Amino acid sequence: MKKIIISVVFSLFFLVSANAGVIVLEGHYQGKNLYVQNPFAGAGVGFCVFEVTVNGEVTTDEINSSAFEIDFGNFQFQLGTPLIVKIKHKDDCKPKVLNPEVLKPKSTFDIVNMSATKEGDFKWKSTNETGKLTYVVEQFRWNKWVKVGEVDGVGTAGENEYTFKVDPHSGENQVRVKQVDYSGKPRYSQSVKFMSAAEKITFSPIKVATDIKFTAETLFEIFDSYGNIVKKGYGNSVDVSNLSKGIYYINYDNSTGETFVKK
Repeated sequence: MKKIIISVVFSLFFLVSANAGVIVLEGHYQGKNLYVQNPFAGAGVGFCVFEVTVNGEVTTDEINSSAFEIDFGNFQFQLGTPLIVKIKHKDDCKPKVLNPEVLKPKSTFDIVNMSATKEGDFKWKSTNETGKLTYVVEQFRWNKWVKVGEVDGVGTAGENEYTFKVDPHSGENQVRVKQVDYSGKPRYSQSVKFMSAAEKITFSPIKVATDIKFTAETLFEIFDSYGNIVKKGYGNSVDVSNLSKGIYYINYDNSTGETFVKK
């Protein structure tokens, strides 16, 4: 008789497991809870969700209702703690997580200090990070902010130090960092200025058939007469042999909008 009961229980468990789905959400604790819309099961008996786990631990939240909250406060998580939430539900229905974005990192950094040397050694120290987000390093060139690199954020609330090697142009330079979180809106630091030790760069020839030569390596952008970028890069020369004849505009070093003629 016991064997029959065990067999029946096992069969029921197998049927439940075979007819179940799971929603998996991964992210970091940002200080907010998840809210779940929980419909009735397709058969009309009971609610859709039958178990919720957070980092492998079954929650004590009351899930037998049309909507419920996954309360992370019960776990005493620190801000930035990695989370894996699994919402197990019956296969003939599907719950809806109303605010999954609360697990995505938000840009909250505060800059403690920033500095840059004349050689372009850029350093900054931040606090209050609540998730791993990339810092985009920008340099002010040609009357606009230009992306020059990226540094992965640590994502913890304590003090975090970062360094990046900027290629300085001649004269006064400005650099800053920014982060873009799930909202899509960039969040900027203040900028820091420094004077470069680099000498002024020039290019030649003004009338060119094949190659433009710079007196030193530099970032550059070349535009056609309609304002379209046709070449960009970094180096001490640029091949323009495949450009059509005409007038072009070139940004390089700290010079903006100089012209040359492609023969």
